[in-house]
Amino acid sequence: MFPLNTWYVAARSEEIPADRPLSRRICNQPMAFFRNSSGVAAAVLDFCPHRGAPLSLGKVEGDTLVCGYHGLAMGCDGKTVSMPCQRVRGFPAIRSFPVHEAHGFLWVWPGDVAKANTALVPHFEWQGNPAFAYGGGLYHIACDYRLMIDNLMDLTHETYVHSNSIGQKEIDEVPCRTRVDGDHVITERYMEGIEAPPFWKMALRLNELPDDKPVDRWQICHFTPPSHVMIEVGVALAGHGGHAAPDAVKAASWVVDFITPETDTSMHYFWGMARKFKPQDESLTHQIREGQGKIFGEDLEMLERQQKNLSNFPDRKLLMLNIDAGGVQSRKLIDRLIAAEQAPAAQASSAQGVAA
Repeated sequence: MFPLNTWYVAARSEEIPADRPLSRRICNQPMAFFRNSSGVAAAVLDFCPHRGAPLSLGKVEGDTLVCGYHGLAMGCDGKTVSMPCQRVRGFPAIRSFPVHEAHGFLWVWPGDVAKANTALVPHFEWQGNPAFAYGGGLYHIACDYRLMIDNLMDLTHETYVHSNSIGQKEIDEVPCRTRVDGDHVITERYMEGIEAPPFWKMALRLNELPDDKPVDRWQICHFTPPSHVMIEVGVALAGHGGHAAPDAVKAASWVVDFITPETDTSMHYFWGMARKFKPQDESLTHQIREGQGKIFGEDLEMLERQQKNLSNFPDRKLLMLNIDAGGVQSRKLIDRLIAAEQAPAAQASSAQGVAA
């Protein structure tokens, strides 16, 4: 269902305080996240080796996570440190997971520990860039994470699902183009000389630009493994070059989508917007975050109901149109990564069969 030897966003940094753990299931694996006395984050299997209680129901003391059932203290490496009046250092270690914290997010590697490399943690233009301001949130959605990738790599649905905010008929009328560059899928659509939809009229006003003039609008969707979708969006006053227009005549942003599988049919959706205008205006960040959160909330019911339909009709073959190319190519890339991970195990199994 999902690649494992890769980095996923597990949490926003502020979700993991100093005094208590956070429980989160990633790729079907229950994890307990916590910070040591220096504030460095760690992750272990959310399973106490004593009686199987969730470690996330415990508390953090110094450099240990203390089980809330009988007081067993677990180190950041998954090894048992102590337990009142008991000898427990001989307990086998439980699994720990590599984590890396950067730019307000905590990343986790759910696969082979030996292959974890922090140099592989993705970095995007807006991260740590003072020219951008970021605001976002988190939704838990009961659907296969790939349905969200489909949703974001085909923005035609905006005309219908988001008709009162970012949708407009021109999205239907202007064809999109999809291309693949290695492990990067790009779907792009450019609309020229149109009226800005309500959300972008608001953005123009907030950037002290007229909202009653024709604009050029762009949507450039970027998928990169394992499940990240970054979308360049914006409008510029018509006739100034559209996507390439100077910052003074446009309102431009990156829509940020970190999509982390929870189970086969549920996901953690870390959404946000990194805007490239008035980055120091915190009230503007809050206002845009509120508006964007409502827009993403409109997707939630559609995706969850879609998942229920697909679960009820598992053998039903779905139709494919040219607008689906971005999602199709993204899924092919995911499948290729999963196949590459599974190949060594399949080869080992085959070799054992021959030896037998």
